[in-house]
This record gives sequence, C-alpha cells and structure tokens, in this order.
Amino acid sequence: MQGLVIKNTGSWYTVKTVEGSVVECKIKGNFRLKGIRSTNPVAVGDHVEIELNSQNTAFITAIGDRKNYIIRKSQNLSKQSHIIAANVDQAFLVVTVERPQTSTTFIDRFLATAEAYSVPVVLVFNKTDLLDDSLMRYQRMMTDLYETVGYKCVAVSAETGEGMDELMEMLRDRITLLSGHSGVGKSTMINRLLPGVNLRTAEISDAHNTGMHTTTFSEMLPLPGGGYIIDTPGIKGFGTFDMEPEELTSYFKEIFRFSKDCRFSNCTHTHEPGCAVLKAVEDHYIAASRYQSYLSMLEDKDGNKYREAY
Repeated sequence: MQGLVIKNTGSWYTVKTVEGSVVECKIKGNFRLKGIRSTNPVAVGDHVEIELNSQNTAFITAIGDRKNYIIRKSQNLSKQSHIIAANVDQAFLVVTVERPQTSTTFIDRFLATAEAYSVPVVLVFNKTDLLDDSLMRYQRMMTDLYETVGYKCVAVSAETGEGMDELMEMLRDRITLLSGHSGVGKSTMINRLLPGVNLRTAEISDAHNTGMHTTTFSEMLPLPGGGYIIDTPGIKGFGTFDMEPEELTSYFKEIFRFSKDCRFSNCTHTHEPGCAVLKAVEDHYIAASRYQSYLSMLEDKDGNKYREAY
C-alpha cells in the first residue's frame, strides 16, 4: 500500500494512503536510507510503501525517490543530519527584525542549504505591526538586500492580517515548508490561514527576547484551496550538512556570478590575488553580511562550529 507521510512525532509516522485512510506507522527493523546518515530516515512529505499489521498500524517498508528535501545538521550528533521535510514546491522562511531578531547569518545558511537541495525560498517578514520607523527602515534594507540577490520578500502581520491574502495566493496548490526561529509567528500565521486548526502559540520570553517552542513535530496541514503547509518546530541554529567548501560558492547566487571572473578556477574567495568576489565585496556589489555568512560556512569544517546558534 502506498501513501504520503503527513506527520512525524519522532517514533511514529502518520501516513495518508492513496485510498484516503490515515494509518499510524513505524519503521521496519533497521530500515535506513542509503547514503544519508540521518536521525530521521523518513520525513514529512515522503512517499512511502507500507505493510499493514494485525494491530491496525503498519510498517514503512520503502521510500520513493525524493525530488528535493531540506536538511540540517543534527543538534546533538555531529555526524548525523536531520531532514526537515521532503518533496516540497517551496519554503517560506519566516523572519522577524524584532521580538525575536532573525540574524542575516541564519537567513543565509537557510538559503544556501535550500539552494543546495533545489528548494525555492520566499522570505516572509512577519510582525510588521510591531515596527517603529527605524525598524521599518531596517526591514526595508533587508528586503532590498535579498530582493537584489534574487529572493522574493513579502512583509506581513499575522496578528492583524496585513499581507496574508497575498500569502494565501502564493500557497495555493503547492506544498510549502514553513520554517524559522521559535517565536517568529509561524503558528499565528497558520491559525490565520487555517482558522479551524487552532495551533498553540506562546508569548516571547522578555528575558532573552526569544521564542518558545510551541510545535514539537512536523506536520502537513491541507489548505482549503488545494496544497499543503508543512509546519515545523522552530529552529535555533542552522548547521549546514555535507557541503564541500568548493561547492559553497554556487549556493550564494551573487558570489557565484562574480566568481566566474576570478583569476584562479579553484579560488576560495578569501585571500587569492585576482579574486573578483573580494573586489565585488570591496565595491559593495556583494553585501558584507552575505560574504561573512559565506566565510562562516567555510569554517563549518571545524567540528564544533555548527553547535553555535547562528
């Protein structure tokens, strides 16, 4: 029997079969994906084959080929990865410039990983209702930066509903991963888009201006007009996984464009003479924040780097 994994609670997977029934499943034996060392070999969005058993549950026996997936380094096991979701049409990275502040380094790490695994990303700037004039200027600077690089940016307020109609249109008939730090308003956003869902939301911690985790597992939520939102737990840091330094350039769109003019084909864009990327940073054609993110990812080969909350 074939189906779609619509929920992952860590030990159990909820599978919606092609016939429309919903079955709780476990992984059979030492089932592992070839070539991926992962804490969760099966992810939300996977197409799987299952075998029913006498307890009205089932075993997952095979995974279909994935068109893409989003992966990050596991928080606790340096050699392991964690697959956030598979087979998505797009990812919405929800960011906030205040309460909590999302750093450009975190955004850039997410974007580079999405580029590596062929996932288009839209940056959704939430909580516009909380911004004073100076924060609004800062948000405009950020949207200008990322739109110049080539990413679509949308400003919304899940609290007041501003911009949410445009967001709903972008979600229609597509499978969309929703990701971001805890506290950026993903649950409030989903409650506004899907009023009957009633996801739990939490206040921001005043002590650290950070969010509390309210979603503890990944789940696919069907949209009334067709398509799914994949709700995921908030993430603190985004440790990149299995990227070779020589590949990294191609995951930063603007760095890749300038790298073609470097004197050396194996240029690392850190110190070499005739480096077109360093010249572009100096001339402000590449944002300093994006270049710093590139350097921080180059340093990820240092085993403990990913543990820091970027």
